[in-house]
Amino acid sequence: MPELANDTFLRALRREPTEYTPIWLMRQAGRYLPEYNETRRRAGSFLALCKNPELACEVTLQPLERFPFDAAILFSDILTIPDAMGLGLYFAEGEGPRFERPVRDEAAVAQLAVPDPSRELRYVTDAVRTIRSALAGRVPLIGFAGSPWTLACYMVEGGASADFRRIKTMLYERPDLLERILAVNADAVAAYLNAQIDAGAQVVMLFDSWGGALADGAFQRFSLEPMRRVVSALRRGSGAPGAGNAPAIPVIVFTKGGGPWLEELADLGCDAVGVDWTVNLGRARERIGGRCAIQGNLDPMVLMAGENAVRRETQRVLDSFGAPAPGAGHVFNLGHGISQFTPPENVAVLVETVHSYSRRLRSS
Repeated sequence: MPELANDTFLRALRREPTEYTPIWLMRQAGRYLPEYNETRRRAGSFLALCKNPELACEVTLQPLERFPFDAAILFSDILTIPDAMGLGLYFAEGEGPRFERPVRDEAAVAQLAVPDPSRELRYVTDAVRTIRSALAGRVPLIGFAGSPWTLACYMVEGGASADFRRIKTMLYERPDLLERILAVNADAVAAYLNAQIDAGAQVVMLFDSWGGALADGAFQRFSLEPMRRVVSALRRGSGAPGAGNAPAIPVIVFTKGGGPWLEELADLGCDAVGVDWTVNLGRARERIGGRCAIQGNLDPMVLMAGENAVRRETQRVLDSFGAPAPGAGHVFNLGHGISQFTPPENVAVLVETVHSYSRRLRSS
């Protein structure tokens, strides 16, 4: 593989000096881009798009053709693992993802097994290889998976949920069943991310989208510990110089609503903790210290406002992190995924502001 033309993102994750703050966006390949919508139309459906490595590569690269992002992220979905477990993933119009066979009793839990990434999820690793080749060393490629708890939420609820009634009932009445689900999920996520690493992913990220729905105590048991199991099982490479040594693979962990547990998340052994827009970056930096880098955290709705507001709020986020210093790393991102209603021209303003203003901060 060729050397990276732009390794700013990787250096920020390693908390090394950078000329500017790197930026990428969660869901940066998505419905806010007209070219994405056209490719999805050609694919026939969202799932068909995810399962076609060439089209997944096409949409992964689309935002990089428009904006000078510092990383690409694999186009896929967090629910590929439970789909590979045979739960029957489908997308209902206006309802989001659903499962034909949710996991709600002992019999269903007993049937769960870790899918083989080289078989049931081969289309994902094929997409990773295709994207790495097409990037040709332009920027790093991020692979990802949902956290064990987040996957369990969809598997037990049967889809998205407003109150997590079914899984929280299981949590309090039959924690043994939930822990069995989480153990299988953790092993499946680790195997899946390792397969992405083997295929060429240069960074991997855990999306703990629903960790913030848990009470303190329950979060540590049912979200944090399964993520620790995943992180400890990843083949991350030594990163040490020498013949035959694999480059170190950074790991990012993002718990939406995870502000109360930043220190515990930083102690997972990850290279960066993602934070949502409710967290002050300066205070997060004080709490995390030198344990890892920080990723975040502009409110995605800022991008609905005009150019002046986008510039102002972007600068505010950079100011809140504070001046760069040895051992501190910052990756700019939104506090959650970009909205499909975002004007693309505002994304251009965002990226330009992050790059230019962060350069000024370093020279002042």
